[in-house]
Amino acid sequence: MPKASAFAASASAVVPAPAWRRGMTLDPLRRARDLLARGDDEAAKLAYIDVLRADPTHCGGLTELGALAHASGFVSAARDAYRQAVQFHPASKVAQVGYAFLLSEAGDLQAARCHYQAALAVDPDLAEAHQGLARILAESGEDAAEHWRKGFAGRAVVRRRYRGGGAGVALLLLAAAVGGNIPTQHWIDDRVFAVTAVYADFFDPGDPLPAHALIVNAIGDADLCAHALANAERIVAGSTAPVINAPGRVGSTGRQENARRLGAITDVMTPRIGGLSDVARIGFPLLLRSPGYHTGQHFVRVETAAGLADAAALLPGEPLAIEYLDARGADGMARKYRVMFIGGALYPLHLAISADWKVHYFTAAMAENPAFRDEERSFLDDMAAVLGGRAMAALSKIQATLGLDYGGVDFALAADGSLLLFEANATMAILPPDRDPMWDYRRPAVTAALTAARNLLGRHGPV
Repeated sequence: MPKASAFAASASAVVPAPAWRRGMTLDPLRRARDLLARGDDEAAKLAYIDVLRADPTHCGGLTELGALAHASGFVSAARDAYRQAVQFHPASKVAQVGYAFLLSEAGDLQAARCHYQAALAVDPDLAEAHQGLARILAESGEDAAEHWRKGFAGRAVVRRRYRGGGAGVALLLLAAAVGGNIPTQHWIDDRVFAVTAVYADFFDPGDPLPAHALIVNAIGDADLCAHALANAERIVAGSTAPVINAPGRVGSTGRQENARRLGAITDVMTPRIGGLSDVARIGFPLLLRSPGYHTGQHFVRVETAAGLADAAALLPGEPLAIEYLDARGADGMARKYRVMFIGGALYPLHLAISADWKVHYFTAAMAENPAFRDEERSFLDDMAAVLGGRAMAALSKIQATLGLDYGGVDFALAADGSLLLFEANATMAILPPDRDPMWDYRRPAVTAALTAARNLLGRHGPV
């Protein structure tokens, strides 16, 4: 049974009361919240179901069950719960913001924008709605300055929910309000760490920091987050706690800087990069990319000089012109490998194979083609054998040059065994694969990378 369906089925089934709740007289909503606060998610889910049995339109029951479903990885079930909450309670700003966030996460930016605006119609000062709307406007290349200010000015410090026993390890998570952050939800455990997020681009480094035993700098995009990283450097300078991913090192991983310094490594080919005035030096076909965007957004290929002006006009900001590195194999398919750099070791994460030049795992043909999955399995099982000595040596040198505690690299292999570098920075996400057994071969590699990331916290902090 698919993950979302399994959650939904267990949430809707009428079952006898389990032993933990027999004879209890607490209000169901209060009981659900108490169980959630203690970290007993399964029992909390059943208590929320009790709430919805009594009233299937209960706003708190729907939104809080939706939040629990999302935190547990049941994203589709979370959207269903919030969708019902918005349907029955259109004036609930909690329901509108929660649903908007999930729509935005799913890439439905227009629908998310409508629900954030609906929340602001209820409460014009709602910070979470301004924050979400700012991110959508920024991703769309629109002016988001006013929403950034209303969302984060004076609200740069956010204490996240802690679900463990005792006080927890106080962890300071540095983030950028504008985005470009490392996804950490799968390796920072909210039952172990009491996390306080500090949005560095809106935090005054002269203000006192919240108490903390460890700092994780989650700001990963050097091109988008230059101001946040500069502020983060000032923040960590005022602390004696250990730091994972020092902001200064992350700040040196912009695309142009990487092309310069990593291109000097033996057997690493990096693209020529510049502005629109540099296209004669770069040549055609070339790629145009707006800095600070990921997953292929605002990223196009231009075949000839005749199409340059029109393509550039469609992109927000000042796009970078990037030399096109041909990642196609003998079969005409483009390949993109991802290797993580964590704690000084290399971890293979995935191989995406696509007929398109713009290769991303979620759009590649991996699910449709068993031969591609077999090729990826070989890479994950024996990275060194698949990549060869030249590429492995190059990866080690890239890792040493970056000097990041957590980061990664996307690349292809040239015909001679050298490495074609696409991207190397800290923003690389480690996402567990879908529960479909088809992806079982990927789970050991993902688990190994996540375990290494979790071990970073113990290595640098008092875990």
